[in-house]
Amino acid sequence: MGTSVTISTATDDDAEQILKLQYLCYQSEAALYDDYGIEPLTQTLDSLRAELADGCVMVARLGQEVVGSVRGTVDADGTAKIGKLIVHPRLQRHGLGGRLLAAVEQRLATERSAKRYRLFTGHRSEANLRLYRDHGYAPVGTEQLTRRLSLITLEKTLTAAP
Repeated sequence: MGTSVTISTATDDDAEQILKLQYLCYQSEAALYDDYGIEPLTQTLDSLRAELADGCVMVARLGQEVVGSVRGTVDADGTAKIGKLIVHPRLQRHGLGGRLLAAVEQRLATERSAKRYRLFTGHRSEANLRLYRDHGYAPVGTEQLTRRLSLITLEKTLTAAP
């Protein structure tokens, strides 16, 4: 009998595993845009610990191993900013990213009164764009950061329960 993946709130004890997983997961994005100086690859452990203290950070665990993570914050107008959704490459394409996204959305709505969700991804990140569209996000803007990279911002409004 195998161990199933569980999703829960991250703790400070998860910081090193999250940072290592983030470094692994963002290699493909860096290669896609030929930019290995992107923030997820240069983030420090102290910076990540600050996000753990101030934001909403969820992790997916397979046993004791962190195999996925996502972060979110909510601003004064109720807009939740979701970022750094990562899933270990060996577990991608099995619905774990969608489970993490739903978990952080639910927590941001119930604990931090989110009214809408906003996230972004690179214009060449087709798998990310497909995941977000499949979960109700729609593009609301594009910003060209460099000659090789444009960020697509996507949003979703929280729907009230019937």
